[in-house]
Amino acid sequence: MDNQSDPEGAAENKPPRGNSAWLPAWLRRQPTWLKAVLAMVLVIALGSTAYAFSQVGRGGAPTPTASAVPTAEGATAPPSTEAPAPTPTPTPTPTPEPPPVALNILLIGSDSRGDFRAEEAQAAAGTPADQRGDVLMLIHIPADRQRVYGISIMRDMWVNIPGYGESKVNAGLELGGTPLMVRTVETLFNTHIDHAVMVDFKGLWDATNALGGVDVNVTVPFTSTHDTRHSFPAGINHLDGGAALEFVRERYAFADGDFQRIRNQQTFLKAFIGKFMSEGTLSNPAMVMLLVNTLRPFVLVDPGLTPETLVRLGFSMRGVGAEDAMFFRLPDGGFGTSTTGQSIVFQNPAAVAAVSAALANGTLADYVAANGFEGGN
Repeated sequence: MDNQSDPEGAAENKPPRGNSAWLPAWLRRQPTWLKAVLAMVLVIALGSTAYAFSQVGRGGAPTPTASAVPTAEGATAPPSTEAPAPTPTPTPTPTPEPPPVALNILLIGSDSRGDFRAEEAQAAAGTPADQRGDVLMLIHIPADRQRVYGISIMRDMWVNIPGYGESKVNAGLELGGTPLMVRTVETLFNTHIDHAVMVDFKGLWDATNALGGVDVNVTVPFTSTHDTRHSFPAGINHLDGGAALEFVRERYAFADGDFQRIRNQQTFLKAFIGKFMSEGTLSNPAMVMLLVNTLRPFVLVDPGLTPETLVRLGFSMRGVGAEDAMFFRLPDGGFGTSTTGQSIVFQNPAAVAAVSAALANGTLADYVAANGFEGGN
């Protein structure tokens, strides 16, 4: 992605009008920050830009009003009606930025068929809801901001859910909403998760349509067992929203089930990011805002992901492109059956320990390279 400033800024790249006083001066002067934010936040969570841009640009800076002018005797006189001489605008002193630190963001794809916001509120309040984490991906952004890593966790992996004992990892969303899902993944990797983003399936459908569809390379041809029973032949397939949803949800059509589904999810996510980051999309303000408004109803973010946080994060990653997003699946310990008769996926303790150590030590790049995950798995 181009990280060069466009002098004076082309009209289509200028920040939206409104009150941007909360942005540091150095950031307000950059015409490329909008592109960086939109592109990289989508790497993080497909749609969390919707929240950021629902806030950025609202309202306007207060307009100073004329005040009474003291006279020599201490009385007041009406303000002058003459236009004052223009005063040169002082150049603000940039506020030093703290050194960046690594971030972990949990991306959750809810399988809710109803009101996912109501179900999330119900589960977070302690009453199990009809939703599970069908897509679980830990997004790791290193302190140097040179790459983004996505670690997919199989939905049937048998883990400890704090306060509930052992269960499939995706049950965390059902039993306690996003807060419990976050604690469950934190326990699995013995690491801290800074932010969480949950995306409803309907958002994926509409976002894909807003982009005009997405091209994916189907390496394992199949016919979906969902909805329209869409057929996916080998090779490049152009997917609209409905087909995209069937593509990322399917597992019953594959001999290895959820393994291929995760590969397909990663394939789609990379294709979606690449389409969004294409110059034709990012340079079209109408397209950008259409996508933002389309995604907004289907995304939940934690309160810490404020517009300012998203802008700063996006700007810090302005040199990262879609090719720098590395996805891999957390290695497992094979299939099995739980004591309650559920078909489950066992953990691979050595792999979990190695990933946990890499997250803690900032050496995930070495782990990915050593295990041949550069192209995903």
